[in-house]
Amino acid sequence: MGLLAERERTEFMTVSNGSSGESVLAIDIGGTKIAIAVVSSDGTITHQRRVPTLHRADGDATFAPLGAGLAETIAEAGLEGTQLRVGIGSAGPIDSPGGWISPVNIGAWREYPIVAKVAEAVRTVSGVQPLVGLAQDGHCMALGEHWLGAGKDLHSMVGMVLSTGVGAGAVINDRLFGGLTGNAVLLGHISVNAWGDECVCGGHGCVEMYARGPAMVEAAQAKGWTGGDDAEALTSDARAGNEIAIAVIDDGMRALAAGIAATATLLDVTHFVLGGGVSKAGAVIFEPLRKHIADYATMSYVADLEVRPAELENAGLLGAAALALSVDS
Repeated sequence: MGLLAERERTEFMTVSNGSSGESVLAIDIGGTKIAIAVVSSDGTITHQRRVPTLHRADGDATFAPLGAGLAETIAEAGLEGTQLRVGIGSAGPIDSPGGWISPVNIGAWREYPIVAKVAEAVRTVSGVQPLVGLAQDGHCMALGEHWLGAGKDLHSMVGMVLSTGVGAGAVINDRLFGGLTGNAVLLGHISVNAWGDECVCGGHGCVEMYARGPAMVEAAQAKGWTGGDDAEALTSDARAGNEIAIAVIDDGMRALAAGIAATATLLDVTHFVLGGGVSKAGAVIFEPLRKHIADYATMSYVADLEVRPAELENAGLLGAAALALSVDS
């Protein structure tokens, strides 16, 4: 089978809750730490640990804490001799069919064969070759909220993370939509200003340039705001009535609203679940966001677009577990 055919086959993945009583391994790779957990088919986390994300020049040295953490977790859970399903969530770019990742925040991993490395580490301890799935972290967030969180009553939804960046992933008709390589629905890098400055991605006027937490802080400081150096301080000042903070957040949420409406119009999806650190500010974020969505979601089939706050603290990890439960031999 050719590579394109293989990628077309993996474009959608049916979401499954697995067989009764089955436990899986879930891995959530972040820029400062990596979470590892054993999760049962009902979403209960039975064993969990975090290891540091080392920023070494060598890829395998960076992987070493994850390999050791997997060995310890499998032994603690008594899963030796078991064929395990493993789900991996990572920042992108990734290549799900190829099994590699190149997260922008982990310099040593460029086209790093994470699936093969995890499979080897698990097999060394369990004695059985595992089944391993890989998805971008935004997709895992969407899977987690669809399974056990704010989207559990929905068949189709987009999950988003608003924090130091803007990530997203989609579940459509109860199936994860990853695209050909696993990088679909990168909402943060939709251009909402074709004449804007150049983004780190190489594009111009991307959503992330206006809506991510650090971007709003920088914009506020450029306008004379002196209330702090993070989004939590900015949203707190907006809540207290600071005019600069209110105006900058309004601009950021207008950009995010345009990106959400564009995604909704493209995918024909009307429900979005927003999580991440900045989203925890509550009404000061959600009120301007919902107000501006009405300006952009104008097509009849997205006119009732709804944005809900996320419910789960560990949606990415639980989404990686949902991915593992869906991995097929």
